[in-house]
Amino acid sequence: MNHFLLKLKAIKDTRGQDLIEYALMAGFVAVAAGAIMPSVSIQISAIFSKVNSVLGSAANASS
Repeated sequence: MNHFLLKLKAIKDTRGQDLIEYALMAGFVAVAAGAIMPSVSIQISAIFSKVNSVLGSAANASS
């Protein structure tokens, strides 16, 4: 019963939802901009690769 109540609380919890939505929208805008303007796609790719490496090193540091 406690496990079921915990799941209900997790479903109702929306504290981090806005941040995730904004991050997804920023990603979609960046992909769309890269598709429309090919010269920008190289710069966008470099930014995403930097973000990926920072997140990867942060994940390794926290484990």
